[in-house]
Amino acid sequence: MAIFNPPGHAKKDVPSFANDPAPAALRDNPPPAPAAADFRPTQSAPPRSVPPEAKESLIASNLTIEGKIEGTGHVRIAGRFKGDVNVQGDVTLERGAKLNGGVRADKVIVAGELEGNIESAQRVELLETAVMSGDLKAGTLTVAAGSKIRGHVECGWESAAPAKGARSDKADKADLEPATP
Repeated sequence: MAIFNPPGHAKKDVPSFANDPAPAALRDNPPPAPAAADFRPTQSAPPRSVPPEAKESLIASNLTIEGKIEGTGHVRIAGRFKGDVNVQGDVTLERGAKLNGGVRADKVIVAGELEGNIESAQRVELLETAVMSGDLKAGTLTVAAGSKIRGHVECGWESAAPAKGARSDKADKADLEPATP
């Protein structure tokens, strides 16, 4: 079975262009040949100003690793890690994961168990399954209902110096001492 008409049944009024000569415009002025591309780098090209997207490293749930993590990029821990993590990027501790060591990162998300300190993080999120035992120092802290934390917490302080409007320890002691007549 054929979808098209058999050759004997072709319409006679359909023009055929196969035998027509090329139009005069194409005969006199043929199209130009494509130019060869030069892929050599030029000296005048500006350097790339956009940093590449940070990559994420994963410690899988069936792994136990002991050591130290340092560098640039994001780290996701789903297994067990014993050691310090110091990255310019984000650290995510998945549900069921355990980290024994200190953490220094831009953003720290904890859904597992952390035994150690979080230092100098811009943002820390403790999810409902988080268990943290250690000191925490961050710009902002989000604590979900159900999470557990034991340790000293400092949030919102830009430096070790007291913030404007904060009172020093001497002022606190002076307020607590009874006034003498």
